[in-house]
Amino acid sequence: MAKAYTPGLKVSARTTFRARRLLPVQGEVLVKLGQVVDARDVIARTFIDGDIVPIPMAALLSVPAAEVPDLLLVKPGDTVTVGQAIARSKGIFGFGKKEIASPAGGTVESVSGTTGQMILRGPPLAVESKAYIAGTVVEIIPGEGAVVEADAVFVQGIFGIGGETLGPLRIVTPSESTTLDGSHLDAAARSISLAGAVVVGGARVTAAAVTAARKAGVAAIIAGGIDDADLRDILGYDLGVAITGTEKIGITIVVTEGFGDIAMASRTFALLKSLEGREASVNGATQIRAGVMRPEIVVARHAGDAVLAQGARPEEGALEIGTQVRLIRDPYFGLIGSVSALPNEPAVLESGSRARVLEVTIEGGQRVTVPRANIELIET
Repeated sequence: MAKAYTPGLKVSARTTFRARRLLPVQGEVLVKLGQVVDARDVIARTFIDGDIVPIPMAALLSVPAAEVPDLLLVKPGDTVTVGQAIARSKGIFGFGKKEIASPAGGTVESVSGTTGQMILRGPPLAVESKAYIAGTVVEIIPGEGAVVEADAVFVQGIFGIGGETLGPLRIVTPSESTTLDGSHLDAAARSISLAGAVVVGGARVTAAAVTAARKAGVAAIIAGGIDDADLRDILGYDLGVAITGTEKIGITIVVTEGFGDIAMASRTFALLKSLEGREASVNGATQIRAGVMRPEIVVARHAGDAVLAQGARPEEGALEIGTQVRLIRDPYFGLIGSVSALPNEPAVLESGSRARVLEVTIEGGQRVTVPRANIELIET
């Protein structure tokens, strides 16, 4: 049988998902091999130096910098609290003494007799790595973290912004082809709390919907598409980077199909709808250059969930007759279909160039012939 290979977008009702959870620097791993963890459980923890607070002691005491060390009530290494007296001037004949209170808590790191400045180091800051998905610890990485494995539903998106978050899935549009706007969020919020929820819409998500979602305390939005102008309004600037996920906008957004007014694939919408109320882990981080990274939605399956028929799993990346694909170029952009033919010989395109093509049967039974570069595999 003819077979080709192409990049894939995973939309799986059941897969083995592994989350590698690591600290940015060496620390303490808090879990054990084989331990069952919840998505919010802390896997590993470390501490980094606190913030620096410079205090202009010479200016505050109104003395030359060289005199500051003799007027201190604390010394390097001492721990101080907010409001604690840390220096006192001598005054004149014992009168008019000026006392300086610490503006912050922390540890006295240094005092300069040249600049008259004290450096106060704030308390150490805890850095934690959480499990991200409910599952079992299958590998311990000493001093760094662990790998958590789960039987899960896994959906990859095309594009996203915002980092990791999690919350219960809430479907707020009647169908996959409905544009998600502010009215859907307002209506849903009147019947159920959306605070901390992962909201699922249908087609394009509008800037007004994101505004309403922020107001309701929504953790994440999943929708079919997004308009470039709306994205600019949401971020407040044009996105010009190849890697996303660090945006500080108070919400994570994952787009499953692409840019524009595109309906979410019916299969994806139905899968997410079947999981309504279940806790989903969402990450909007996207890398579109070398080392492609997709945004994702992961939902841990429960022990009592029905075992879905999987059939024979195709070879990863394999493109063959019957394989589900998404068309990613006009005039069929966003349509889903299945491969019905894989011609061996290149074909002449409308542009006059020659390229390898394939035939796809789309909804309604229509068969279209497109370049193989114009499709994306939907891996199940």
